[in-house]
Amino acid sequence: MAEDGMNREITITRVFDAPRDLVFKAWTEAEHIARWWGPEGWTAPSVESDPRPGGELLIVMRGTEGDDHPLRGVFVEVVPPERLVVESTAVGEDGQDVLQAVSTVTFTDLGGKTELTVHARAVALVPEAAMMLGGMLAGWNQSLQCLDDVLSGAVDREIVISRLFEAPRDRVFEAWTQREHVERWWGPKGFTLTVDEMDVRPRGKWTFTMRGPQGDFPNTIVYDEITPPERLVYTHDAGFRTTVTFDDFMGMTALTMRLVFDSAGARDLAIEKYNALQGGNETLDRLGGVLEAMADA
Repeated sequence: MAEDGMNREITITRVFDAPRDLVFKAWTEAEHIARWWGPEGWTAPSVESDPRPGGELLIVMRGTEGDDHPLRGVFVEVVPPERLVVESTAVGEDGQDVLQAVSTVTFTDLGGKTELTVHARAVALVPEAAMMLGGMLAGWNQSLQCLDDVLSGAVDREIVISRLFEAPRDRVFEAWTQREHVERWWGPKGFTLTVDEMDVRPRGKWTFTMRGPQGDFPNTIVYDEITPPERLVYTHDAGFRTTVTFDDFMGMTALTMRLVFDSAGARDLAIEKYNALQGGNETLDRLGGVLEAMADA
């Protein structure tokens, strides 16, 4: 299908560290769908699923502003635990159908792990739905990351912060990986940064000191994965692993920073004692200012 602003077609492949039967259940049983379906920060407070050919699927997604977005679907093919085909329709605020899609999902057994491929074709039925198509890839990527968090158990021990920047992801990735930019924004409000080393490559180290009102805080980060301009994964010496994803959204960047701790207790301590959630949001606020300055330069 040609992409012309009112049509879009995407394919995404992910590998989950979970058996195929479990991943298939996560896609077909209402109680599991409700835990991961939707973009980052969204919830699915109401899910009905009848996973058989001709069976209905109803998902009410709730956005970050509390607005509900119903999705009506029909299972066209159900081949446990190998394949699903679902036809779905997104419904607008006035009850009008605004977008139609066909999603084909395949589940390949990798000996205890599962390779999952989503192929989705969508058509906007009204001009306003063109923006939904623009966010289609980012939304699927974020949903699948949420699924991974549920399957791995990370959902109970993570901090997730998201932001939409009015800047292309190449620029945002550059601001996150080049020393001269990072020194201008890393850290909460009121902090400064001194970088000793920043070797942005797998197994490379980033050592730095954050200086704030309460004193100096040395840090060491080791880069695990670097996929420009899509994804960064690194491990912090304080005992957590961070994944940063940079998704294109109509020329802007939907950024998600996900910190996964060893336990829920360690996550709670980081929030309560070290203000990690507030600090992360303030850090991304500062990044936004730097991106604006980069655009004006």
